[in-house]
Amino acid sequence: MLKKLLVVVLLCTSTLSAQDYFYKKFHPFNSEIPSPEAFLGYGIGEHHTRHDLIVAYLQKLAEVSDRATLTEYGKTHEGRKLVMLTVSTPENLQNIDVLKEKHLEFTMPESNSKATPDLPIFINLAYNVHGNEPSSSEAALLTAYTFVASNNPEIINYLKNAVLFIDPTINPDGRDRHTQYANAYQGNPLVADPQDAEHNEYWPRGRTNHYWFDLNRDWLLAINPESRGKLNWYHEWYPNVVTDFHEMGSQSSYFFEPMKDNGSLDPIMPKKNYEDLNNLFAGYYAKSLDSIGSLYFTKEVFDGTYPGYGSSYPDLQGGLGLLFEQASSRGHKQTTAFGEITFPFTIRNQYTSSITTVKAAVENKELMYDYQLEFFKSGIAKAEKSKIKAYSFKTGTDKNRIKAFLDKLLIHRIKVEQTEDGFVVPTKQAQYRMVQTMFETYDKYRDSVYYDASAWSVANFFNIDYKAIGTYKPGKPVSDLKNIFPVTPINQSNYAYVIDYDDYNAVAVLNFLQQKEITVSSAFKPFTIATANGNKTFNYGSLVIPVAAQKKDSNYLYKALQQAQEEYNVPMYAVNSGFSLKGVDLGSGYISPIKKPKAALLIGDGVSSYEAGEVWHLLDTRVHMPISKLPIRNLARIDFSKYNVLVMVSGRYQLDQKTTEKIKSWVAQGNTLITIANASKWIIDQKWVKEELTKIEKDTADITIRKPYVDARENLGKNSVGGAIFKVDLDTTHPIAFGYTNEQIPVYKNNSVWLKPSKNAYATVAKYTKDPHIDGFITEENLNNFLKPSASIIISKIGGGKVIMFADNPNFRGSWYGTNRLFLNALFLGNQVNIPE
Repeated sequence: MLKKLLVVVLLCTSTLSAQDYFYKKFHPFNSEIPSPEAFLGYGIGEHHTRHDLIVAYLQKLAEVSDRATLTEYGKTHEGRKLVMLTVSTPENLQNIDVLKEKHLEFTMPESNSKATPDLPIFINLAYNVHGNEPSSSEAALLTAYTFVASNNPEIINYLKNAVLFIDPTINPDGRDRHTQYANAYQGNPLVADPQDAEHNEYWPRGRTNHYWFDLNRDWLLAINPESRGKLNWYHEWYPNVVTDFHEMGSQSSYFFEPMKDNGSLDPIMPKKNYEDLNNLFAGYYAKSLDSIGSLYFTKEVFDGTYPGYGSSYPDLQGGLGLLFEQASSRGHKQTTAFGEITFPFTIRNQYTSSITTVKAAVENKELMYDYQLEFFKSGIAKAEKSKIKAYSFKTGTDKNRIKAFLDKLLIHRIKVEQTEDGFVVPTKQAQYRMVQTMFETYDKYRDSVYYDASAWSVANFFNIDYKAIGTYKPGKPVSDLKNIFPVTPINQSNYAYVIDYDDYNAVAVLNFLQQKEITVSSAFKPFTIATANGNKTFNYGSLVIPVAAQKKDSNYLYKALQQAQEEYNVPMYAVNSGFSLKGVDLGSGYISPIKKPKAALLIGDGVSSYEAGEVWHLLDTRVHMPISKLPIRNLARIDFSKYNVLVMVSGRYQLDQKTTEKIKSWVAQGNTLITIANASKWIIDQKWVKEELTKIEKDTADITIRKPYVDARENLGKNSVGGAIFKVDLDTTHPIAFGYTNEQIPVYKNNSVWLKPSKNAYATVAKYTKDPHIDGFITEENLNNFLKPSASIIISKIGGGKVIMFADNPNFRGSWYGTNRLFLNALFLGNQVNIPE
């Protein structure tokens, strides 16, 4: 018995010793609350902790303590739980509904509330949005334990004056992908060599989520369930302070705000946010990091211009978003120019900043509440002074695209009203600054170098034809999108059916029917025909389904169409004669059967995982079409005869000659290759096609002007096209543009791929207009010498096959509903294209 007691004492002593590296100053701890080390069976930093263990530990804290409750706010693509641990005093938690109601008064512009001593500040400590930046989730465990178990007077004071929402892992799928890798390659003893496998994660790496999306760009776009769950949670609580913990290169130190100057000429977030509050909190971080001897820097890099970061979105919601960047150990221990950096060291800095955030927020509670209320009041005041009273847009023929845009407005709690012919979005509302974000465009900037995009007018992402108006008639508030655009149920026909191809979901319907072995044709010319619902004019690309041409009987066909309409809400029409009132008849040679695509996508080292993930996500989640993901390492033994479409996204392709000839030969046999952005440039550079890049001749006698060395990074950085929106002229008679009714549409460009228009008069599908700029930064040289003369989409022959080349990324971040239809057309209709000589 004595021996067993001795062992327990030694274990406890060892555990306390390990804990003291992180939180010695916060003793005493409640011995009935298990520490992370005691629960996990290893010390924090000794291994990377799986997400299920993180959730289990927080669940344990909620079970054994009256200071904490655990809630689930969503699930990831892979089914992992997204959880929030709420921590405060037992009294605050018992009274949380009343406190929440009082807190939310500060988000109401009409309110005149004042912060009172009994109203706690609401703080969201959020961690690990990038899965392979793992130190912060480990710090989340330490933070949770400290606030649940510590009886130190300092911690008790914070609990009385704050409600903490600890979100331990924003990106569980990416974290677990990285965790598995780091633990699998962990050495014993640890290997600090930077060239060791542990420090060089395999493609696609753990930064991104299941579909390889960067979730730290998704707060605005709300494409993924992780972001949508968090946004719904956010707008329930409106925290005053939000943290956003990251990691950066191993050769760096530690970063906290303030960031570099905001790139916008007139930032829509209040100056008090990015100057006064950032500087106030920075003083706290500097003092706490100084106390443990950690080096850090501020102001030099990163920017909060793009509103879709975890550190910038709260700034547009009356809160203070705070970015932290820790030099990464990229494993458990690694040698750097400054010596060895260890995983526990990186965790301690993140933990220290977590506690310090609570300290700063609590000590400035009244200031933060005054700021929150003033934020929403000032939005209303700005709207009242503005000449723009609303933004309006019509419903049009593509209702599912409009519906997707409305969904984006509503998830950000933007008020929308439905009118007789469309919708209006009033500017005078609490979410005034989000309305600006959705609709406003800019061409003048304070800074020319951006950490991310310089344009994000979301209305242009969806190709919304909107206008700013000075007066408007109020409509019916929109709150539920479920039945906003009802379609007339399809009637049964024994002759044929026609499906309107103008609708965004028409491609999904086409795939649905092809998967059921139904033959579908595409109309290469418009026509007007009598339907069961009256005379109807159908645009280019309309889908024609003759009953007699099917292998399946008429009842099977009708039920399939009913199922497709129910799932995708697309207009469908029964016709009883092939004779058209105007245009081609249904038996015309201009109505051609569509070959079912058997698609493949190249992935692996060198390939942009972002762009590959966007293709995968689009087909999985909206079209519900399978696509084979082919690892580059396997190309030598892949049988390409199984496919008729191959997609190559941006990447650094280094294919050997044998593989190159294999793919070219496959295309020449009558198949379709789709290239995006840098892959299009690569195809031209490799001379697979007889197309060219736009270039300007430079005088070799030009004398280089000497410039200050210190300005090199800024001067060179501004020449890149970090992300801007431009207008292209579209050939709407071309199959790649079927379904589009406007000849000019916005496209997103975040590269320097300049395609020269094809010498073939019929092969340039989209070309930038003479005045193409819509939104975002671009240098005059790039605009005039490269962009304006260039094409956005061209098609070129290789033998009997073809290459469809996109200069821009039509699927950018899964949110460009306005252009990914072009990509889908290339996938489904590309093999229908004949390039006239």
